Amino acid sequence: MNSKKILIVSNGFYPEISPRSFRATELAKELVRKGHEVTVCTHFRDEFEAFAKEHNFRTIELGTITWTKPVVKGTGINFLIRRIVARFTTLLLEYPAIQLVPLIKKALKNEKGYDALISIAVPYPIHWGVARIWDKKNPIAKIWIADCGDPYMGNENDTFKPPFYFGWIEKGFCRKANFITIPTSKSIAGYYPEFHDKIKVIPQGFRFEDVSLFKGALPNDKVIFAYAGMFIPKRRDPSEFLQFLNSLDESIPFEFHIYTTTPQLVEPFLEKSKGRIILKDIVPRATVLYELSKMHFVVNFENGGGSETPSKLIDYLIIDKAVLSVTFGNFKPNVFKEFLDGNYKNKMILPDKKNYRIESVAQQFLDLLEK
Repeated sequence: MNSKKILIVSNGFYPEISPRSFRATELAKELVRKGHEVTVCTHFRDEFEAFAKEHNFRTIELGTITWTKPVVKGTGINFLIRRIVARFTTLLLEYPAIQLVPLIKKALKNEKGYDALISIAVPYPIHWGVARIWDKKNPIAKIWIADCGDPYMGNENDTFKPPFYFGWIEKGFCRKANFITIPTSKSIAGYYPEFHDKIKVIPQGFRFEDVSLFKGALPNDKVIFAYAGMFIPKRRDPSEFLQFLNSLDESIPFEFHIYTTTPQLVEPFLEKSKGRIILKDIVPRATVLYELSKMHFVVNFENGGGSETPSKLIDYLIIDKAVLSVTFGNFKPNVFKEFLDGNYKNKMILPDKKNYRIESVAQQFLDLLEK
């Protein structure tokens, strides 16, 4: 394949720690390694420009989201009102991420001549912004690939569904995009049927050779296990599991390490755990993978519904540890006790690791340029 000019537009990018940041960053690096000319349009963060220079891709400043959510603080009725305002400005207006639409229009107004534009959501205003400027008569690129994580209108793991009018916006970008890429076939049901023919399943990708794993002996005086990821109340909810852990006799030696951006769902259980539940700071991906490789096993909290798959499972594949799957409302204490005894017969069955090699993932994107 001849060298291609590829534009990647993403809200998340290195050094941000998020699944969509990993998606955009790993894809950009691998496309450059394959000999293509890559331009990344994103927010300029600390270390980003040095990183771009190191990996030989061009950059476009997306600009800064200056709109901010209402501050949720105070007590009593004041706190309740602020919380309602914050929640519903996000729900009804997609605020403040909606500011990405004019930012993208400004950043890309003079861009053209690319072989492909790959926009990466979430947040979905990334796609909406590209749709706003995408013009068949004067396109930025020959094809537009809209890469999605979890579905938007078909999301099953948010407390509230998006208002109906966002469905018009979603259908608008789906009509314009040449392809819609998603990481797992389970997500297809979360998209409007009339666009299923545009959907291509391309999993998350990672360069396994970049990972350093712990090679020493694991402790034999206690069982250490961990979880890395966010929580969602009543769905990807740890409360039932944490309550069970706190009910176990103190003579049972274990440590449960939790790396999360939603510590508020863990904090109520810390004191009663007597130090056996340990809340950890968020760390770079390479660091957390090394720390997870020190565990006897890892935990996955299942999403609600069947259209979304936790992106952390690729990390669990990389470290090659047994995975305990926990479903809120259907926790199975006997299976957990098997894991404590080192019996992993009921471990979660994961896909073949080779499917997630970034070399293969990037090639699947490139193959779309030939269709």
